[in-house]
Amino acid sequence: MTAVPEATELDGSGRAAQPRQLIVTVYGLYSRTEGGWLSVASLIDLLAVVGVDEPAVRSSISRLKRRGILEAVRRDATAGYELSDEAREILREGDERIFRRERATPADGWLLAVFSVPETERHKRHLLRTQLARMGFGTAASGVWIAPAHLHAATAEALTRLGLAEYADLFRADHLAFGDIAAKVREWWDLDRLDELYTTFLDEHGPALRRRSLTDEQAFADYVRVLTGWRRMPYLDPGLPAEFLPRDWSGIRAAELFFELHAKLETPAREYVAKSINFG
Repeated sequence: MTAVPEATELDGSGRAAQPRQLIVTVYGLYSRTEGGWLSVASLIDLLAVVGVDEPAVRSSISRLKRRGILEAVRRDATAGYELSDEAREILREGDERIFRRERATPADGWLLAVFSVPETERHKRHLLRTQLARMGFGTAASGVWIAPAHLHAATAEALTRLGLAEYADLFRADHLAFGDIAAKVREWWDLDRLDELYTTFLDEHGPALRRRSLTDEQAFADYVRVLTGWRRMPYLDPGLPAEFLPRDWSGIRAAELFFELHAKLETPAREYVAKSINFG
């Protein structure tokens, strides 16, 4: 599996949720605790609740299979799919990000990734840059990428998994002098774009928190949409320290909304799936 499907299907980094991203959300939320398998019929029923029709589900499943994210498995003559081992590992790492409440602090320091790739292997240079960007690194200088220090283990695991470890060195660092660090952070990350994405998330999912009457089915639909919309954000904003961000940062309000919705929706959504689906 390349870094491309990780960025598009597995962390939901597209601007609008696609059926294949919703499918990965459903697998990530429910199949891993129920044997890792879903029948095609069950998946069609679940995605119908979220507003995805059967042809779109079948087309998206085929694409996820081609990209090595899903594997076809029959159980008692019933057609179904389960996550590949690599997809499970990527989703496991994603769990740690998606449900991490804490932001980095200035005292935590920074993680620097310095890399050098021979010209004869320029494709690996592109893959390495893509992977670092996917994990939320900013660019401090040519060949020097920066992120909050808490990402060191996840970064080392990802680069090892992709066969890129030999081209990079990881360092823990502190900013000691010269220049305002908040201004530097704005140079290293596109905070304007992040603010637009967070504001869109607040606008799209705020109504779900204000909904007064809620069925388990509606909770499921809301939760899948909310999680699909949120799971890209920790990859674009890697938990940057609040002290270096604009006042009343939209990302903090968006995180508060996500965790309130998680608390409200997770249990009834899971109950809906348990009542509706036979995992086999």
